[in-house]
Amino acid sequence: MADTAKIAKNLERFAQAVAAHDRENPTHTAYGIGLAHFDLERLDLEEGEEILPGITIHADGGQTGNFRVLCDGEHDEELTAEEEQAVEAIARQSLPAISPGASPFGPEH
Repeated sequence: MADTAKIAKNLERFAQAVAAHDRENPTHTAYGIGLAHFDLERLDLEEGEEILPGITIHADGGQTGNFRVLCDGEHDEELTAEEEQAVEAIARQSLPAISPGASPFGPEH
């Protein structure tokens, strides 16, 4: 059995992370905590176990010693939009015309 002080400390961290997530993402609903399989065993937790009201434990491919809040929202939406804008901006740039057989680096090459 895991040390109760460790469990209490982790529960506090989980609750703080879920509260921070919910505060920063009011349109998303947190449903779980993702832990590495090693950490599940080390903390003597079971996958699917309800650790906080409405929050269950899930094994994920995360790094040991870390956890993440799982939710029903897309957190990468902003990154995807920025990536699409960058691709569009690059696609709109025209390349200089180069005659066949000429070096694109200039006459000295």
